[in-house]
Amino acid sequence: MRGWFGGVLVGLTVCCALFVGLADAQAPRQAGFDRSAQDKAASSPDMLALSHDGGDGRQQITVIDPKQRVMAVYHVDRATGGVALKSVRNLTWDLQIEDYNSGSPAPRDIRALKEQQR
Repeated sequence: MRGWFGGVLVGLTVCCALFVGLADAQAPRQAGFDRSAQDKAASSPDMLALSHDGGDGRQQITVIDPKQRVMAVYHVDRATGGVALKSVRNLTWDLQIEDYNSGSPAPRDIRALKEQQR
């Protein structure tokens, strides 16, 4: 039952984000205002939805469930309205990594320098 409710909640969030995104796409363009660079966000205590205009006729919607630490990415074809699930990822283990692909100096090196200054 809980999984079904979560699925319905995600579905409603995506539908709301799609509605807002498609309605926004129909809005008149203002001179000098680049809408393709604008990102939008909608959130509730249970869900966060981020929308990004891909500029190639599609919109990307990222839905994050902070309680379950899961992220899902959808692509929406603006011409057809088709929605495609692109990826889902549990972030629990990602968020436990101290540093990854962060370049130099690593966070532990900075911490060591800071401790030497004391």
